[in-house]
Amino acid sequence: MADTVADMLIERLIHWGVDTVFALPGDGINGLFEALRTRQDRIRLVQVRHEEAAAFAACGYAKFTRRLGVCMATSGPGGLHLLNGLYDAKFDGQHVLAITGHTFHDLIGTHYQQDVDLDKVFMDVAAYSERVMGPAHVCNVVDQAVKTSLARRAVSHITIPKDIQDWTQDGHRSTTNISQHSGDLFAEAFPLPLPAQIRQAADIINAGERVAILAGRGCLDARNEVLELAEKVGGVIIKPLLGKAVVPDDNPYTTGGIGLLGTAPSQETLEECDTLIIAGSSFPYIEFYPKPGQARTVQIDIDPV
Repeated sequence: MADTVADMLIERLIHWGVDTVFALPGDGINGLFEALRTRQDRIRLVQVRHEEAAAFAACGYAKFTRRLGVCMATSGPGGLHLLNGLYDAKFDGQHVLAITGHTFHDLIGTHYQQDVDLDKVFMDVAAYSERVMGPAHVCNVVDQAVKTSLARRAVSHITIPKDIQDWTQDGHRSTTNISQHSGDLFAEAFPLPLPAQIRQAADIINAGERVAILAGRGCLDARNEVLELAEKVGGVIIKPLLGKAVVPDDNPYTTGGIGLLGTAPSQETLEECDTLIIAGSSFPYIEFYPKPGQARTVQIDIDPV
């Protein structure tokens, strides 16, 4: 039996190392569920009871495994239910891929059942959102979606009409859509600041007498470095919620959390510091930061924005 577009999509996910999909069945993704069923020895389906739970589960999976989280929902309201969990992934900077069904390709835009234009609905939450148009298109789209999520630590979205899921590969493609048009390789980038910027940051830190270190989720793989920095500068490590696991709460260099669920010593540290190092954090509650003009600040972040 010839591979369907749904088969090709799931195979491409497996090729990328995806081993778990969180989803709720629906008529708009029957083809995809069949492709998962016939490959259950290589990719696991975790069935949820609401699509929102699938998106939150995919986000949690990405957070705790550092791998691509994948969720799936049917067309129309099924896809809409994913949004709350996907916004969690967007704002927490997690790589999550959402796959949705769509109505029949030749009924899109005709007010047919569940004819919701999910391509446009997902434009704000997703860094990449595309509709699969056929067998020659599916692998290109999957590759771009996966790489965008991994590279930007963001949400990507693929939607695929229910009838196209069952189309089989016929070898037909446009003359410019050559084999290997899209790549299946990804290398994570680690940008470095300019030497002058490093010297400037070091000068600010060395001049500080009361240094506070706000260590967020970007420091989760840099515990030793954060502790070494705290020891060298005599700094206090303060942890926003997403950075709670950077160092244990009983470590002598930390005062624990900050913010609505934080500690009084953490707040007092920020009120009294003259130098603040914000490392891997986008902590949004500005009312907890030092007052304007109080402290010089160095921000260390992979996202320059």
